Amino acid sequence: MKQVIGLLLLALCLAPCARAEAPPNIVLILADDLGYSDIGCFGAKDIRTPNLDRLAAQGTRFTSFYVAQAVCTASRAALMSGCYPNRVGLAGALNHTSRNGIHPDEWLLPEMLKARGYATICIGKWHLGTVPSLRATRHGFDEWFGIPYSNDNSKYHPVLAAEMPPLPLHDGDRVVELDPDQSQFTRRFTKRAVSFIERNAKQPFFLYLPHVMPHVPIFASEKFKGRSKRGLFGDVVEELDWSVGEVLAALDRLKLADKTIVIFFSDNGPWLSYGDHAGTARPFREGKLTAFDGGMRSPLLVRWPGKVPAGRVSETPWMATDWLPTLTEIVGGKPSTLKIDGASAKPLLLGEPGAKPTHEALFFYAGDELHAVRSGEWKLHFTHPYLTTAGEPGRGGKPSNWGKGTPRAINDSSMDAIASRHGQRVERLALSLFNLNSDPGETNNVAGRHPEVVAHLSKFAADMRADLGDSLTGAKGNGRRAAGLEQPTPASK
Repeated sequence: MKQVIGLLLLALCLAPCARAEAPPNIVLILADDLGYSDIGCFGAKDIRTPNLDRLAAQGTRFTSFYVAQAVCTASRAALMSGCYPNRVGLAGALNHTSRNGIHPDEWLLPEMLKARGYATICIGKWHLGTVPSLRATRHGFDEWFGIPYSNDNSKYHPVLAAEMPPLPLHDGDRVVELDPDQSQFTRRFTKRAVSFIERNAKQPFFLYLPHVMPHVPIFASEKFKGRSKRGLFGDVVEELDWSVGEVLAALDRLKLADKTIVIFFSDNGPWLSYGDHAGTARPFREGKLTAFDGGMRSPLLVRWPGKVPAGRVSETPWMATDWLPTLTEIVGGKPSTLKIDGASAKPLLLGEPGAKPTHEALFFYAGDELHAVRSGEWKLHFTHPYLTTAGEPGRGGKPSNWGKGTPRAINDSSMDAIASRHGQRVERLALSLFNLNSDPGETNNVAGRHPEVVAHLSKFAADMRADLGDSLTGAKGNGRRAAGLEQPTPASK
């Protein structure tokens, strides 16, 4: 009898543990410079994306999801840290000359997950620090296979190729190839991703797959060349869709689909000056490097069977800064002790009744300039310069008006320098208010008819300038933190 009672007590003690759900696996797939309307479920007619469309059917399509800046490093800094990139000192984009990156004190998404017991890997473009002390393996990733910065920092740069060193391919801290065959990037990254899933099927894992494509220069493998109706760009996107399919198939094969959150979006909008080698952002205005929705709004798909509603479309605005606190809440991780800008979007993600937007206002910076703020259906642009395509879009991998400008040094981040290097011109927008519900293309300025809305959104902006600054108005901001700087490598004993 005592033995029976003892077994019953043991069963009661173990029951809570048995009922506790293991934290979900997380697969985060990031495209590079993919336009809002470059996949089927977001409006593409001439590019086939059956796997992404299946992801949308099995999960939720978010149509008002924003990145925090329309450029690579800044966008990734926000995703990883939960902060506007200006807060962590990484507005803009790093390159092969950069000695800075994300600061070691920032509490990043992979670090939170690793502390929670996850196996972690980054496969693709890191772009948050090129020097050894700032690479992906120093920021919570067990493994890293990919490149440190954009693939045009190579012999394929349309203007500055002669100044570029060979593009390094890393496997952890070791450079395993120089100037690898870029047509094999998507295939090789996918193979490594599937291998990682297979090796970690019995424990929680975080697979971060920031693809290199379709950032120029674009390449597709032989299997995908000439397959799409959209030329080489379409071929590249269809190969990315294949990659998504391979990852989903691995999850299905290992019976992990129901235990895995799959996330897909792009780091920013299309680089329009590259014409036939760039994507599209219909119905939105402009693209990469601008604060218009064509640069900032990203096609987000999320699948988590039984948790995230299937076949749903959500128009509620939120931002990539929200992913860190959202996933921290979902997995029961340790929150950052530093101030962040993101807020948990878990109710919105799970489709809970009455789920509200994560923020009263979202802010759109270009570098250190505060260009715009969105609240509800309204978006207010302050007077600011912006980049637009100069003349006819480029062809064959060359930007529009290529060669007509005077190239500046690559580490000169001024707008004029960017424009001259990439066939764009600088325009100026006056104070403008747009209703994104009726005017998603941001073309009809109604500021004069709604002065009360202008005043309301301007108050949000004033508070943000006090916190993160704004070089257009001279505001310095008191909430900014330093970026990380290169640290000497310890001498071997």
